[in-house]
Amino acid sequence: MLVKICGIRTIEAGLTAASMGADLVGFVFAESKRQVSVAEAVRIRKQLPPQVKGVGVFVNTPISTVNQIAREVKLDYVQLHGEETVASCLASDFPVIKALSIQTEEDLKKVNMFLPVVDYLLIDGPIAGSGQVFDWKLLDSIPHARKKMILAGGLTPSNVQEAINQVDPIGVDVSSGVETNGVKDNQKIEQFIKKAKGVR
Repeated sequence: MLVKICGIRTIEAGLTAASMGADLVGFVFAESKRQVSVAEAVRIRKQLPPQVKGVGVFVNTPISTVNQIAREVKLDYVQLHGEETVASCLASDFPVIKALSIQTEEDLKKVNMFLPVVDYLLIDGPIAGSGQVFDWKLLDSIPHARKKMILAGGLTPSNVQEAINQVDPIGVDVSSGVETNGVKDNQKIEQFIKKAKGVR
């Protein structure tokens, strides 16, 4: 089970995630309370062990800028979390995680559109970063996407095992679910990773 801890803003949080077995850590470059500068991301990235993959989160950023930042930070993946097109994904110099918000059956059409051209699909709730869970049953109709599906949206140490058992994704992603008062909480990071990895 791949585990991505997103919204990393300090070396301490990055190292905690790494030491507990996180596979990916996310740096948010989009406007957000978890936003980091390129310089901050470079500093944190340098401290992380090589087996932990760095992911840059972008929202509607020109793909040339995405490629430039990814090179500078030495990212392994870019996560496109806006209204990016298939063409944008294909123009990335780096492996792409395309984030899709799922609220209705209609939204699932986007899954089939992006599935062939990206490395992973991050399936999120209606409002990214809100910590809101969406109806996981919606994903029953796209079993073919599970081999590329990273589940996000309102996951916490207390519901991540239920989510994995119900959805059967290849990975899970968490940000606010491992925070206390908006700050990454080492204990919650540890609990989340242990529970996610313990399912299978």
